[in-house]
Amino acid sequence: MSKSRKDSKGRILRKGEGQRKDKRYIYQYTDPNGKRHVLYANDLLELRAKEDELERERLEGIKGYARGKMTLNQLVEKYLATKYDLKISTRLRYERTYEAYAMDNIGKRLINDIKYSDIRFFYYTLLRERNIKIGTVDSIHSVLHPAFQMAVRDDLIRNNPTDGVMAEVRKKHGNDAVVRHPLTIEQQRAFLSFTEKSYTWKRWMPLFTFLFGTGCRIGEALGLRWEDLDFENKTITIIHSLGYVQHNGSREVFLSSPKTEAGKRTIPMVDAVEKMLKNERLKQQNNNITSCTIDGFSGFVFVDKNGKISCYQDINKAIKRISKAYNAYETVRAEQEERAAVLLPYFTCHYIRHTFCTRLCEHETNLKVIQSIMGHTSIKTTMDIYAETTEKKKQETFETLQNNNVFF
Repeated sequence: MSKSRKDSKGRILRKGEGQRKDKRYIYQYTDPNGKRHVLYANDLLELRAKEDELERERLEGIKGYARGKMTLNQLVEKYLATKYDLKISTRLRYERTYEAYAMDNIGKRLINDIKYSDIRFFYYTLLRERNIKIGTVDSIHSVLHPAFQMAVRDDLIRNNPTDGVMAEVRKKHGNDAVVRHPLTIEQQRAFLSFTEKSYTWKRWMPLFTFLFGTGCRIGEALGLRWEDLDFENKTITIIHSLGYVQHNGSREVFLSSPKTEAGKRTIPMVDAVEKMLKNERLKQQNNNITSCTIDGFSGFVFVDKNGKISCYQDINKAIKRISKAYNAYETVRAEQEERAAVLLPYFTCHYIRHTFCTRLCEHETNLKVIQSIMGHTSIKTTMDIYAETTEKKKQETFETLQNNNVFF
């Protein structure tokens, strides 16, 4: 997990900023022509004032040479600069995705020369030749479409070349989307029981207990701090989410507010989660485990023996390995006992959230209560899961009636 660079006074430095041995500050940047420049200042505030002035001059000068000269890279840069209200996690995802897939090819072309067919070809090339998921293409489209729309409104181009492209792509590749199926109660219990009894994997039990018992997003769980817990009233307050992006081989970690405003919520603490959290706190105190610090915050709940937080990819890998080990064990045992094996399907942290929501829908009919606990922005998301759950319950009800000879 990478650490933020700081100056001699402990202040976090932004990308491109640095402090020399003589205590002077520098800011390094590259202009649109690829030429590198350096700004100097005696203190950090003076340096950032120069950075702000440089940004204003750059944005004001863009329109002057835009017609026929602006590249897609320059347009996207300008568009993202105007999105001052983007969450840091969203901004970083946009920047990194665009940089990875568009910057060095279509990004170098002039916006006046890019047509509908070019965007269509670009998207299909990503899908077929680079084998990326349709969700990633959708993320790229989420940057390109509004950027081109801004250019239309600024009278830089007449039409938005991305209009209608993603709808066509989804129509042909919509079936590529992964359908999440929740674990059954039997599968859920089998996974947790096997993990708890395993010497190798039991260290993950606190986190898995929390995820299965709260339905939190993995970023919300990893961003949880001890001060967010109220053991007296048995509640958990979700106000932060931990995120990270990969860039140039390193991992940039950050703490932000939850995915949406609806994500800020209070969740009741069930007995199993309360017991686990108290045991985890006692273990950390007895072993003098001190949490790492991220963006000035510390006191995180789910840390390892060195006080570090695992990334969600490592957690998903652990789930995969545990499931593989369990399935191998269960297959042999089921054969010995001459019964059907209870095997685990492929699943990730987000499947656990979907599983929790399914359990909730099985026992709660008030959609607003479910929406509030899950932190869904749209009631439609809640309704979709509820409809899927009730459809299965309806089938189970009729099977029970039939087995009991209720009809005939």
